[in-house]
Amino acid sequence: MKLSPPLSILLAIAIFFGHAAAAVDHPLDPLSHDEIWRALVLLRDAGHMDKETKFSQLALQEPAKRDVLAWRPGDPMPRMAYALLRKDADSFEAVVDLTADEVVSWEPLEGVEPNWHGGEYDSLTDKVLEHPDFIAGLEARGISDLTFIDCGAGPRGYFGAEEEQGRRIAHVSCGEPDGVSEHAIEGLVAVVDLESEEILRVVDEGPEPIPAVETDFREMLGDEREAPGPIEIRQPLGHGFELDGYRVTWQNWNFHLRPDQRTGLVVSQVDYRETPETEPRSVLYQGYLSEIFVPYMDPRYKWYTLNYIDAGEFVAGGLGKPLMPGADCPDHAVYVDSTKTGANGYPSTVPGTICIYERETGDPSWRHWSSEGAESRRSRDLVVRLGGVVGNYDYLVDWIFRQDGSIEVRVGATGILAYETTPATSAVTPQPTAGPANAAAADAVLRGSRADSYGRFVQENVVAVNHDHYFSFRLDIDVDGADNRFVADRLVARTLPADHPRRSLWVQEPQVAASEHDARLNIDLNRPTLWRVQSTSRTNAVGYPTSFQVMPGRNTGILLSADDYPRRRAGFIDHHLWVTPQRDDERFAAGDHPTLSEPGMGLPEWTEANRAIEDTDIVLWHTVGMHHVPRAEDWPVMPTLWHGFELRPFDFFDRNPALDLP
Repeated sequence: MKLSPPLSILLAIAIFFGHAAAAVDHPLDPLSHDEIWRALVLLRDAGHMDKETKFSQLALQEPAKRDVLAWRPGDPMPRMAYALLRKDADSFEAVVDLTADEVVSWEPLEGVEPNWHGGEYDSLTDKVLEHPDFIAGLEARGISDLTFIDCGAGPRGYFGAEEEQGRRIAHVSCGEPDGVSEHAIEGLVAVVDLESEEILRVVDEGPEPIPAVETDFREMLGDEREAPGPIEIRQPLGHGFELDGYRVTWQNWNFHLRPDQRTGLVVSQVDYRETPETEPRSVLYQGYLSEIFVPYMDPRYKWYTLNYIDAGEFVAGGLGKPLMPGADCPDHAVYVDSTKTGANGYPSTVPGTICIYERETGDPSWRHWSSEGAESRRSRDLVVRLGGVVGNYDYLVDWIFRQDGSIEVRVGATGILAYETTPATSAVTPQPTAGPANAAAADAVLRGSRADSYGRFVQENVVAVNHDHYFSFRLDIDVDGADNRFVADRLVARTLPADHPRRSLWVQEPQVAASEHDARLNIDLNRPTLWRVQSTSRTNAVGYPTSFQVMPGRNTGILLSADDYPRRRAGFIDHHLWVTPQRDDERFAAGDHPTLSEPGMGLPEWTEANRAIEDTDIVLWHTVGMHHVPRAEDWPVMPTLWHGFELRPFDFFDRNPALDLP
C-alpha cells in the first residue's frame, strides 16, 4: 500500500511511540491519537485494511468491569481498540490489542449493519438530478434550471420491506435557495442504494408550491436587546475541583469522565468520601446516555420514514460538538477535548465538547427558621456538561453533582426546527386558521387535508411537524459495592377503621424484584412507586440497608401503537425503567447495531430470558421521553427544554451530608 508522505510520517511516529502511548493514567481513558494510529497500523499489517476501507467506529474497547475494579494506579492494564469497519462489500468488528501489538479478533458482521459513516451518502445527488423521473418531478413544480438546486442524502427509518433488506438505503431530497435561505422541494424523494449506487425509485407525492419564506435564523435575529447590567461570576482563587487527566475530584465526590464518540460522555467510578479520613463509598460504576429515538408524526412518505435511532445510527461525526465559552458554559469553566475518527479511521480533535464548572444558583441547600434564630446554607453544584448535536437538534447533557450527595442528570433539547433542507418542517400553503375550530375542521385534520394536520404553523407557509424524543440512560449503580437488589417501594392507600377520625392514609410497601420482568416499570401517578437500588451488605445507623433512589423528572408515555414498526425497533421506549444483570456486552438500549435493525433488539431481547436480578450486580435503564408539539416560540431557534431525573441518596447516610456546609 502506497502512503502519502504525511500519513507515512504519522504511522512511523505511532509505531515508534506505540508502547509509550499505551501507558495511560486510567484503564477507562479514551484512546489517544497515537493509540488510534497504532490500531490502524496493526489492522493494515494484518491485511484487514486498505485505502478504500471505511470506518464507522474506532475507539476504546472497555476492559471488563471486574478488571477495572481490581485495577490500582501503577498496575498494568491491556489497552484494546474496537473497530467497526466496511471492507469491500462486507462489514467487520475487530479488536486490536495495543499492548501485544496484534489483532486479536476479526469477525464478520452478520444480520445487522454498522452505523452510517461520514461522507457515505454524499455521492449520489448528481445522479439523482439526471434521473428522468426526478427531472419530471422538478418540472411539474416549475423548476427547469438546476443551477441553484441543492440536494442532500440521508438514511431513513428501516421498515423491513423487501426493497430495504440487505441494502444501505438513503433518501435524496432537494431544496432551492434564494440567497437568504433554502426552501424544501416537498413531496419529491429519490430512494437510492448507497452501495450499488442505484436509484431504486422516485417517490412523487404531487407538486406543492415553494413559498418564498425566510427560514435562516441568522437573518431573523434583528437588533439585540440591551443587557440590563453585567453579572460577574469570578473565582479569584481558582476553581474548586481538581482535574487529573480524566479524573475529577470535587468536595466529597470523585469520578472519571470519558469523551466518547457514540455516547458523547461516559461518567464512571463515582465515589463519595464522607470525610478525608474515611474510605470512599461507591455510588455509580458507570452512567451515560445510551440511545436517542426521534420519530416524526406525519404520514407522508418523506416524513413517516423519519424515525431516527440517533446515537447508534449517526455517530460518525461524534455526538459531542464544541461548546461556546461564555455562552454554552460560564467564563470560568474548564474544557475537555474529545477525539473522533473519520471514515478513513484517522483521528482528529474536537475542541471543548465537555465543560466542567462550579455554580451557585442562589438556592439554599437547607434552611430552618425558629424563634431561637435562623440557619441557612447556600448550595454549590459541580456541572459536567456535554454539547451534542444530531442533525438539526442540539442536545445539552448535564451531570450535576451536589453537596447533599445527590446527582441530577438532565438533557436539554434546543436547536432548529428547520434550516435549509433539514427535515423538521414542511413548507405549505397558508391556512386562514391554525387548529381545528369546529367539527369540520377536526375532521379535516383526521383526513390530513389541512396543512397543519400533523404539526403547527410557526410562520406563514411553514409548519413544524409533531415528533417525539426519547432518551435512554444506562445506569450501572453500585451502592456500597456491586452486590445490590432493586426495590420498588409502592405507596399504597389504606382505609382506617370506621371509628377513626381519619378515613385514609398511605403506607410504604417495599417489593424486591427477583427477575427482569418484575422490574419493567412505567411511571403511573395513580400508583406512585419509589425506585431504589439497595445494598445487600451495608446498613445505616438505624439499620436500614443503604440505597440510592432513581427519582424521575418530567416524562411522558407512548402514543405509538404496539405494532408500529419504528416503535418495535426502538423497543426500549416500552418502559420507563428496565433492570438487567450487569453484562459487559450489554451497553446500548437498542442494541450494538441499530442501523437497519430488526424489531426487538437490545433491551427487549435481553430481558426476554427474565434473568435473576436479586442480590447481584445490576444495571438500571431509565427512559426519558417528551412529545414535542411545536409552538411559535420554538421558531426559528428552540429555547432549551430540559428533562431529566435525579440519583438521590436514600438511607445512604446517617444524616444530612450537607449539614457541615460553611
